[in-house]
Amino acid sequence: MEKALKEFSRYDRLPKGETDDKLIPGCLILEGGGWRGLYTQGVLDAMMEEGIRLQTVIGVSAGAMSSLTYASGQIGLSAGINLKYRHDPDYCGPGALRSDHGFTGFRYFFKKILPECGYDWQRIPAEMRLVAVAANCFTGEAEYFEYGSCHFEKAVAASATVPFFSRPVVIRQVPYLDGGCADRVPYEWALREGYEKIVVVRTRHKEYRKKADGGKKANAAFYWYYPNLRRALDSSAERYNACLDRLYRDESEGLVYVQTPEEPVHVRRFEGDMEKLGGLYETGYREMKERMPDLKRYLFV
Repeated sequence: MEKALKEFSRYDRLPKGETDDKLIPGCLILEGGGWRGLYTQGVLDAMMEEGIRLQTVIGVSAGAMSSLTYASGQIGLSAGINLKYRHDPDYCGPGALRSDHGFTGFRYFFKKILPECGYDWQRIPAEMRLVAVAANCFTGEAEYFEYGSCHFEKAVAASATVPFFSRPVVIRQVPYLDGGCADRVPYEWALREGYEKIVVVRTRHKEYRKKADGGKKANAAFYWYYPNLRRALDSSAERYNACLDRLYRDESEGLVYVQTPEEPVHVRRFEGDMEKLGGLYETGYREMKERMPDLKRYLFV
C-alpha cells in the first residue's frame, strides 16, 4: 500500500528537465543547514536552467545531498524528493531511527527514493569532481571524499549525519559525523585546490554569525571519548565566523561569488511545515534568477 504523504501545495509547479553535459571551469560550494537546504535546491535549479554547471561541486551535510542532482544535471529532482517525502517516517522519522540510528534514513533514500524518482548516477560526467565533506571523529578534522574513489553513498551519509542526534557513519573502520563539525564552508579547500572561479551557496543571510555559547558542556558530555572531535566542535563557531569574514572580504574584491538569502531564513534545521519549505525553495530559485546577470559576469567576464 502506497504511503499517503503530505506534499507542498505547489508541488506540481516545480521545474523539471535535464541539463546538457557542458561543464564550466570552477568550484561550487554548498553549505549545509538541514532543511534550509531547500534554499540551495532552488538556487541550483535556477543555475541548471541557465546551463551553469560547474566542473567541481563540494557539499557539506545537506549541501552534500543537494549536490547529487546538480552533478547529474536533473532539474527539480532534489526539491521534488524533499517536498514530497519530508514526512515519510522511513526518510525522516521512526523508520530512519531504526534503520540508520539517526534523523535521516540514508539507506531508504539511496536504495528506494532515488531509484524510484529516476535519479541517474550515469549522468554524472567523468570529468566532474563531486566531493562530500565529513568530520573524522578520531582526528576532529575534515576529510574530503570524492565520487569515484570511495563508497560515495556512505560519504554523503557521513557528511549529513547530524551530531548529538545520530550515530556516526563508519567508513574503513573510522567513525564520521556531519562535515559541518570541521568545515562548514570549505572555501579554504577550494583555494588550496587552485580554483580561480568559486561560487558559494549559503543557507543563512549575510549578517548571520554563529554564537559560541553553551555548547562546550554538551560537547564534553556527548563526545568525551572523541577528544579531538570535541575540540573541533568547541572551536567550530569561531572558525566558521572567521571563514565568513574572509569570504565576504574576497567577495567585495570580486574574487568569489556568494549567493546568500537576502533575508534571515525562518526555517528550522528540522522544519516540518511543507509550505515554509516550499516557499524557501521558491525564494532560492527567484533570488538566483534575479542575480543571474551578476553570476554570469563573475563566471564569464
